[in-house]
Amino acid sequence: MFARIARALFGTANERSLKAYQRRVPEINALEPAVQALDDEGLRAKTQEFRQRLASGETPDALLPEAFAVCREASRRVLGMRHFDVQLIGGMVLHSGRIAEMRTGEGKTLVATLAVYLSALSGQGVHVVTVNDYLARRDADEMSQLYTFLGLTTGVIIPNMLDDDRRKAYAADITYGTNNEFGFDYLRDNMKYSLAEMVQRPFHHAIVDEVDSILIDEARTPLIISGPAEDSSNLYRAVDGVVVQLVREPEVFDKDEKLRTVILTEKGSDRIEEMLRDADVLNDGGLYDIHNIAVMHHVQQSLRAHVLFQRDVDYIVRDGKIVIIDEFTGRMMDGRRYSDGLHQALEAKEHVEVQPENQTLASITFQNYFRLYPKLSGMTGTAMTEADEFAEIYNLEVVEIPTNLPVQRKDADDAVYITAKEKYEAVAGLIEEVSRTGQPILVGTTSIEKSELLSNHLRSRGIRHSVLNARLHEMESQIVAQAGSPGAITIATNMAGRGTDIKLGGNADMLIRQRLDTIEDETAHESEALSLREEIARHHDMVVEKGGLFVIGTERHESRRIDNQLRGRSGRQGDPGESRFFLSLEDDLMRIFGSDRMSAMWTKMGVKEGEAIVHPWLNKALANAQKKVEARNFDMRKNVLKYDDVMNDQRKEVYAQRREYMAMDDVSSVIQDLREQGIEDIVHARIPEKAFAEQWESEALEQDVLKLTNLTLPIREWAREDGMDATTVIDRIIEAAAQAQAARAANIGPDIMRHIEKQVLLTTFDGVWKEHLHALDQLRQGIGLRAYGQRDPLNEYKQEAFMLFTEMLDDMRNRVTMTMSRIEVMHEPAPFPEIDAQAIAPNGEVTPVHLDAGPHETAQPIPAATPVMAAPHGAVTDAQVKIWAAETPRNAPCPCGSGEKFKHCHGRLV
Repeated sequence: MFARIARALFGTANERSLKAYQRRVPEINALEPAVQALDDEGLRAKTQEFRQRLASGETPDALLPEAFAVCREASRRVLGMRHFDVQLIGGMVLHSGRIAEMRTGEGKTLVATLAVYLSALSGQGVHVVTVNDYLARRDADEMSQLYTFLGLTTGVIIPNMLDDDRRKAYAADITYGTNNEFGFDYLRDNMKYSLAEMVQRPFHHAIVDEVDSILIDEARTPLIISGPAEDSSNLYRAVDGVVVQLVREPEVFDKDEKLRTVILTEKGSDRIEEMLRDADVLNDGGLYDIHNIAVMHHVQQSLRAHVLFQRDVDYIVRDGKIVIIDEFTGRMMDGRRYSDGLHQALEAKEHVEVQPENQTLASITFQNYFRLYPKLSGMTGTAMTEADEFAEIYNLEVVEIPTNLPVQRKDADDAVYITAKEKYEAVAGLIEEVSRTGQPILVGTTSIEKSELLSNHLRSRGIRHSVLNARLHEMESQIVAQAGSPGAITIATNMAGRGTDIKLGGNADMLIRQRLDTIEDETAHESEALSLREEIARHHDMVVEKGGLFVIGTERHESRRIDNQLRGRSGRQGDPGESRFFLSLEDDLMRIFGSDRMSAMWTKMGVKEGEAIVHPWLNKALANAQKKVEARNFDMRKNVLKYDDVMNDQRKEVYAQRREYMAMDDVSSVIQDLREQGIEDIVHARIPEKAFAEQWESEALEQDVLKLTNLTLPIREWAREDGMDATTVIDRIIEAAAQAQAARAANIGPDIMRHIEKQVLLTTFDGVWKEHLHALDQLRQGIGLRAYGQRDPLNEYKQEAFMLFTEMLDDMRNRVTMTMSRIEVMHEPAPFPEIDAQAIAPNGEVTPVHLDAGPHETAQPIPAATPVMAAPHGAVTDAQVKIWAAETPRNAPCPCGSGEKFKHCHGRLV
């Protein structure tokens, strides 16, 4: 009650925000006559003037009215489009670091130019993030005309670009690209070996288009850069052959569609153990024995692939590959793979080539990537339903901006049928009825399978139509361009984030481009374009008279946003339109999240076959069900993010430390510090505090020193000296190690030695970080079981992750010291001016170290004696490793003499 009174007196938070922005609109409009009086050169000169004023200390907020007025006038001259007042408000919302919710067709792409221009004046770069490569190219091509006119540079990031081209694009004032490309470039940059190789500049401002799709829907899956791991494709195929028989017996597994999980029952566990033994996959012990954990993992993933993932819904098979389908946009996600062996299980299921497994080299969630930007803003047609998540995760406020013209679309109540068959018959009947009038129709479906099912219904009735889904991805622009034409019928899988307006009568610009591409005579282009525009204008009036675009939804999504995005395709810029949703009790949302008693209630109400229930109360009930699902999904994403935040803190520290190393010309002092700290640790471990010499573990300490520094020192003799203590021992070992390292540097040459040191430091850092990521993945998978012991899994994860991080740093220090202490000079002629040396760590890993001049170094003539790194026990051939693998137990010492267990040395699984 009090909340209603307060809203009545003071307005909602959204209304108060809008009033503050609206007060600045007259100020911008008042500048228009003076700006219009400037010639093109005078208008362009304003950019340099603004930059000088910013450099003098003036704030961007103070410049906003003039900058917006200049940008609007430039847009009018170059693009033929003048920003509406509501678009000025949208630009101010973006500039203030908030989310602008604007209906479809309100010109969000043009709105962004205002905030982009103002932010780009600082010269720090603005990133405009889009949902796909097509939109990135399109927006960059179209809007770069405006930015170039104003004296700014524009770049675009697309897949498969060379690093030099990426670097130039990021150096531009404005850079367009997808969230994936920006995120992967960040990860790749932090895997480079010099600052000059990095492509991105320090972050400044990101403006995210379709912000709900990118920051919420796609943010459920982290970005991962992977490297090859052990090949177990034969095991995937073998397990798949067993599971495909098992899933025919429904009593052997329990499936939870709400949580998307499947587990074996007790009967299922016994049955699959028996089947695996018969297939010669399980030879020793039970399925749940520790040494069969890999088989159990393969069984679980294969079970998920067969039970939870459907072909043409979750993925398609194209050119012999499994291609993931984005459940929200219906787009193919080329290059993206399910992690943890699930993708390989799907490949085995569909009998295509099973690609090798990968291990994580670098990863980051979209939440943590976009929180790296000091300033973040976004725009979309549907964000209010997720306002709480934007505020809590990204600290972003959503501002709903009114439409330029009143919305005239008529939204009918949902029609609910008992069966899906009745629903599709009703949809096909309505399409047939409406199509006779010439009114264009857009039909939204939730999957490829259902779009093709409806298409078959329409074909059986002889109704011509177009289908837009991931199978026909390449024809998207042509289909969308025609979707508003008189009599057009378009079936689309998830219209969210398509990025192209459906204009009544047809999209003139796209249709003209398509038509002109087929006409070779360029002299006829102008007349043909004029003729097309006249034709489309006639079609526009015809469609408006028929009632505009009719949108039909064949199912409700779990998220209200997706439904609103489909509805929003109709009624753009004050156009007329209609929308109606058809549902059935067999739909996923109704079946999984609806009441179990609903079907019985339908029967009691006497609903006959082919009849529908239509009532506003039903709409409210469905909206409430969707809210509950959205809240559950938010809680799941928030919980995942809490765990990732732990890794993110460590990632920031590692990347910052790595950049610091890359920025240094000489890292010898770092390596010295690591060596000295390592020596102190091993001495303190063997010489207890205040212990007598006879209590020292002198012999063990000699072995530790040999392993760490490759030095044989008489520590047992030192222990017999009078007055000897741990500090003196540490000093002597440090001095001996420093002298040995100085001798190596003198033999190799200072310049080459400096380069080797940096390469060893960085490659070792990358190696231990990669192993740490794998350890955190393993920890994360099992940490939830701690809840059974009445312990908070998140706190447990934080504590253990910190311990693992400390161990990682210790391991890195020791590996660097051991590697650098084993550099030897081998006399062999250098055939080329650039030498590839090999760093062979004590555990037998061979790490390439390039001895060409780094970005901060001057190339030196290579002497006749070429320095390379050699293993202390000689080079090990592949043939030797194969023999050792056949004869050496996993936990036995490695035959190479390193002192490591075989499984951690030459028997390591990489």
